[in-house]
Amino acid sequence: MKKKIVFTLFILSLVLSSILLYTYFFSYIKFNSVTATDRILVWIITLGLLLYYIRLEKNPQLAAETIITEKKKHDDKSNDSNRPDVSFNDVAGLDEVKEELQETIDFINNSDKYMKMGAKIPRGILFYGPPGTGKTLFAKAVAGETKSTFLYASGSEFVEKYVGVGAKRVRTLFEKAKKDAPSIIFIDEIDAIGTKRNTENNNEKDQTLNQLLVEMDGFNRNNTVIVIGATNRLDLLDDALLRPGRFDRHIHVGNPNVRSREEILKVHTKDKPLDCDVDIRDIAKKTHGFSGAQLANIANEAAIIAVRNKKSLISRTHFDSAIERVVAGLEVKNPHVLAKEKRLVAHHEAGHALVGKKLKVDMIQKISIVPRGQALGYVLNFPDEDRYLLTKSELLNKIRVLLGGRAAEQIIFGEITTGASNDLEKATKIANQMICTYGMSTVFGNIVIKDQYRFNQSKIDNETKKIINSCYDDAIRIIEENKIMLQEIANHLLEKEILYGDELDTIYEKYKFPIKNAT
Repeated sequence: MKKKIVFTLFILSLVLSSILLYTYFFSYIKFNSVTATDRILVWIITLGLLLYYIRLEKNPQLAAETIITEKKKHDDKSNDSNRPDVSFNDVAGLDEVKEELQETIDFINNSDKYMKMGAKIPRGILFYGPPGTGKTLFAKAVAGETKSTFLYASGSEFVEKYVGVGAKRVRTLFEKAKKDAPSIIFIDEIDAIGTKRNTENNNEKDQTLNQLLVEMDGFNRNNTVIVIGATNRLDLLDDALLRPGRFDRHIHVGNPNVRSREEILKVHTKDKPLDCDVDIRDIAKKTHGFSGAQLANIANEAAIIAVRNKKSLISRTHFDSAIERVVAGLEVKNPHVLAKEKRLVAHHEAGHALVGKKLKVDMIQKISIVPRGQALGYVLNFPDEDRYLLTKSELLNKIRVLLGGRAAEQIIFGEITTGASNDLEKATKIANQMICTYGMSTVFGNIVIKDQYRFNQSKIDNETKKIINSCYDDAIRIIEENKIMLQEIANHLLEKEILYGDELDTIYEKYKFPIKNAT
């Protein structure tokens, strides 16, 4: 009100000053010489400016209007539309996560028996793990099992350039959650607003995080509101967000094991016509390390391939093609590969397969020199069982297999090519992890070397080089001792472009023991 009075007085003063100036400098011009058109034009301009000022007073900035619109939009939504129909029956695998969540579900559905014992409902649950493992699906299942309102928000939705917008959106979200309790607030990619605070952080992000901390710690305890967060980077989150009283429970949602993969594949293939030769357990074994999203993608790709081939049923061949599509990339049609390069690729892939077979590293399913994606060839292998721990010798064997392709090039052609760039990158990464993460270095011993302690990077590089060179020498030796087997594998690839695991077994049994070369 004071602002408007001052502004009005200013306008009047400005008008009086203008009249005084006019009479002083332009006294020879009379007012009666001003036409009616001039008067109307001045009045229209003045009225337009007045209306524009009133409009600015009602809506001082765009950010506030955005918040008002969002609040109305949320209020207009029906509660029934925010109640998902997903239950644990729709979530296959990861039984340990389901068991952990059952207690929270029972607390919401039967809160009286917990209240009598003085127990408090968990404020928040944090899902963390690799992408595509079903964190969002689990959050929806909790809301579905408890018949709660499900409010979804992405961490990036709270990040704005306008000061205070993110904090306002957090308040609006929690107000709606308390109004529609029992409710589940799910914040996906929470690391977008929950990163650790320091002097370099954006001030607007800090305000948004502070508001989230206040809301999680301060909302009415009588309201059944649970916050579920999901992130792929737990290490980035602020300690105040992770403490008990905010996110009380941290649940790791990892990639499924072979049994869980089988259950997930059954869920995603239950509405698909499968041929009698499809073995879900066999597919689960071939997809070691795959996430739930990747398994769903494989089932979908297999169905698409079957339609493309004008088949009425999805066969095992279609699933194998789908796995290759996901792992190796899209098959290149009518590739123009020189005969010399094709021979190089055949011996390169044969080197990988030979060293892997001799060292018994994983099960080789297929070797191909058909270009896929950016690769001119590939070896498709998978472990015969789920492994959670690897020994030092097993890690060294993996490096030897990765270097087997370059070793074959060196022995057969007397020179190396650029085709081993990806192999060298993977081998270097494993060697670096052995030194810095697993404490498997003879120089540094049983310690973990973190980034802030890498002042001795030259010693780390020298130790990495020592491991790589030693494994490369071993790969050279294996190739030299089994050169005849290498030639036969490569010749088979040059003739048919594909060598399956059982065919490789036949060649291996034929030359099982090292044969000295005639030359």
